[in-house]
Order: sequence, then structure tokens, then C-alpha cells
Amino acid sequence: QVQFVESGGGLVQPGGSLRLSCAVSGIFFRIVSMAWYRQAPGKQRELVAGISLTGNTNYADSVQGRFTISRDNAENTVYLQMNSLKPADTAVYYCNRWASPLDSWGQGTQVTVSS
Repeated sequence: QVQFVESGGGLVQPGGSLRLSCAVSGIFFRIVSMAWYRQAPGKQRELVAGISLTGNTNYADSVQGRFTISRDNAENTVYLQMNSLKPADTAVYYCNRWASPLDSWGQGTQVTVSS
């Protein structure tokens, strides 16, 4: 059974940084493109960043230049480094497969950007 366990969220001031982690089990991680998604209160879940099997990345316009997605195939983990955080980045962040996310989502990790 596929399992996603996100961690690393918290409360941070505008301009601050956080690094999110997502431990993945139950799938052959090395052959799966992965992504980070987020859902703010009252809004639909949106794609934030994706990373392919070979390390190619893609970012939403709203986070381009501030966020960096990476993966460690040996640890079955995907990361999201978030810099220059803004209040608009406040959301619950999830990881899942890129482009065709699985129905089973993790619990997510809350990121709150506020002064």
C-alpha cells in the first residue's frame, strides 16, 4: 500500500524559509515522478512543483525562483526547499505522484506564513 508521510511544516515569518520532506513507501520510488501540492483554506489543491525520474523539475509560476524540489532515491524521499516565503504560501502541503496523483494522500504538513 502506498504511503506518503509529509513533515517539516510550521509557522514562519514572511521572508523566512522552510524545508519540507516526504517519505514515500509502497511504490517503486525510483521510477515515479513526484510532486508537491498544496491546498489553502477554501481553495482547490494545486500543483506546486514536480520532479521527474531524471531530476527534471517544473514549478508553478507563483513559486518559481523561490522553491526548489529535489529527491533522494536512496531514501525514497522528496524535498521542497521554500525560501522567501509569503503569506500567500500558507497552506497544507502534500506530496504525491506527478501528473497522475494517486487517490491515497498523506496527512500533509501545515505551512503558515505570518508575522
